[in-house]
Amino acid sequence: MQARMGNPAVVIPEAMQALHALGTLPAKSGLSPILLELVNLRASQINGCSVCIDGHPRIAKKAGETDERLFAVSAWRDTPYFTPAERAALALTEAVTRVSDRTDPVPDDIWDEATRHFDGKSMAALVIAIANINVWNRLNVATRQIAGEWKP
Repeated sequence: MQARMGNPAVVIPEAMQALHALGTLPAKSGLSPILLELVNLRASQINGCSVCIDGHPRIAKKAGETDERLFAVSAWRDTPYFTPAERAALALTEAVTRVSDRTDPVPDDIWDEATRHFDGKSMAALVIAIANINVWNRLNVATRQIAGEWKP
């Protein structure tokens, strides 16, 4: 397997700086690093981004996440391992990641459940985190970046 090109954010350093800056905002807002990694992993699973599916569990484990929960992220609805806030964040992640799959991409029930667990600033940070991982997924998938080459 070979990448089509270097990651565009590496090829254009200004893009890396911008994406990195955007990526630091959700944690600075107070969102849990583990929650952010669950979001990153779920969006990456949906988008088929092998680089992020390989890398984000490593980051989550360094933050204290368990294998049991990481293995269950793709089936979060059917496992007892996630808090109501994590479930709301994962549902929002799926909706925002799959915007073309339904006529109402982010239904009110999903949004409203998330707002029960996250205040205005946290919701903004969560939406930014979801958008940011989707950008990384699309850069990696489009250019066929190779899983395992990024070792966070």
